[in-house]
Amino acid sequence: MAATPKKKRTAGRILAVGAGLATVGALVAALPAGASGPKGGGSHGRYVDVQLLSFNDLHGNLEPPTGSAGRVTHTNPDGTTKTIDAGGVEYLATHLRQAREGNRYSITAAAGDMIGASPLVSGLFHDEPTVEALNRLRLDVSSVGNHEFDEGAKELARIQNGGCHPTAGCFEKGKRFRGADFPYLAANVTNEKSGKPLLDPYFIWERNGVKIGFIGVTLEGTANIVSAEGIKGLKFGDEIETINKYTKVLERKGVKSIVALLHEGGAPASGSYNYNCDSPGPGDGISGPIVDIAKNVSPQVDALVTGHTHQAYACTIPDPAGKPRTVTSAASFGKLYTDTTLTYDRRTKDIVRTTVASANHVVTRDVPKAADMTRLITRWNALAAPIASRPVGYISGDVDNPFDAAEKPLGNLIADAQLEGMAPADKGGAQLALMNPGGVRAPLVHKASGAEGDGVVTYGEAYTVQPFTNMMTAVDLTGAQLITTLQQQVSGANQAAPKILQISKGFTYTLDMTKTGADRIVTSSVQLNGEAIDPSKTYRVAMNEFLAGGGDGFAVLKEHKNKLVGASDLDLFTAYLAAHSTASAPLAPPATGRITVVK
Repeated sequence: MAATPKKKRTAGRILAVGAGLATVGALVAALPAGASGPKGGGSHGRYVDVQLLSFNDLHGNLEPPTGSAGRVTHTNPDGTTKTIDAGGVEYLATHLRQAREGNRYSITAAAGDMIGASPLVSGLFHDEPTVEALNRLRLDVSSVGNHEFDEGAKELARIQNGGCHPTAGCFEKGKRFRGADFPYLAANVTNEKSGKPLLDPYFIWERNGVKIGFIGVTLEGTANIVSAEGIKGLKFGDEIETINKYTKVLERKGVKSIVALLHEGGAPASGSYNYNCDSPGPGDGISGPIVDIAKNVSPQVDALVTGHTHQAYACTIPDPAGKPRTVTSAASFGKLYTDTTLTYDRRTKDIVRTTVASANHVVTRDVPKAADMTRLITRWNALAAPIASRPVGYISGDVDNPFDAAEKPLGNLIADAQLEGMAPADKGGAQLALMNPGGVRAPLVHKASGAEGDGVVTYGEAYTVQPFTNMMTAVDLTGAQLITTLQQQVSGANQAAPKILQISKGFTYTLDMTKTGADRIVTSSVQLNGEAIDPSKTYRVAMNEFLAGGGDGFAVLKEHKNKLVGASDLDLFTAYLAAHSTASAPLAPPATGRITVVK
């Protein structure tokens, strides 16, 4: 059955994606007569413009993200670029509310990862603050993403339906968590035994006879990137097959206008949010899993709202019939939102695909803050303050976490902290440490975020960097398995989108990007403390439980032996900061150079 929101919305929005156009001025397309003006906005004309506002990968970022995590890149007409500070739900709410003005038919939708890997003000309270904020944003519908499963399927059910946390209880006296007012869709997440979807597979938005169907799926590989314990008994199905299946279901119900909310994405050739990814130049366009998916999803689907890769794009990719279809993503952390116009034909009950237009807009911080969001953040910050404001270390400058770099200063710092914490004989005897890049969620910024002073790292800031609280392990791996681990960074499940592990000091190798697949790892270059790795020798390796379980496509790591479980990754990180920094002698950002990259 289709999901129904707990509260009726008085307004809705829809996703309009333009033929690859990425700027507001490019949104105007040749519309059918009557598709705009009084007829388009009214209830009785043949054509109705439906506005779809969409975003993805918020990850509980209620407050403006700091450092590079809170900036987007804009390309100027002359080819130069500039960065713009963006994000924060106080500003996102204002932008969305302004965008809705004058649009009688407006839907707001999301493509997953609204929660999970969240900063402390949300994560400390199991993301109840973020769900409350999304309710206030009047989110109409969202697909699940992989991070909705961070705490398992039972917790996701609580997020949807409400109720106090089973162990932490209710966080505010006299208040019971109400759950999400919007439906979470999980069409391709099914019970292995019954085959039934975990949550509703689709949602039908309707107003004055205008019907738009939404199908929500997460990436098929979700099981490889979340803790196995929380998803026992669940199956994650093929995205294309699932969307096509429910497209037919909606059609049988008389719904011909369909949008897919898909937590899987791609990588445009440029990192600028306003890049025209339909540009025909060599090397232009978009790559990644979304391309194949978009080319095979039923032509009856009118637009795809995507996510997961944290990239910004408003592209067109041909459907199986060869007709252009809009595919969008609004980066991450609430820094952008997408505004898409879908022209609905009352006679055919379908979207006029030739008029679909879409653009990404920056959530700038130069608009008034939404007062209700300010009150929400203030309220939850007051509850978190005793924990969040405690100093745990000091840094002399920004410790960056650049998205597109193989080796990251912050990744090095975390790997070193994990090695130091797991190196003592009674703690595991680790000789090196491996850290998955997706577990490092934000940079450490030198500038004070509150009253703590510049250079002070608070517990809240450390939590934002490592919010998963993964338990650390020390395991036995052979040298051959270590080399295979490095090769699996750039082959198999990770060939299209490499996942370069962050490594501790003393572990070095060369990554040759002029080659393909596993050959990108120069095996003769892999060394530990200046000595070549011996394939037959056994090494003690520190890693979190997620990696030890084969997460992120590192299947070989499941072959480990003699596992010893230690403290959490966050505990080791804060302990390292405390041991290696003081107010008078702050920690300097680690140098890079452990991975030699050949381009």
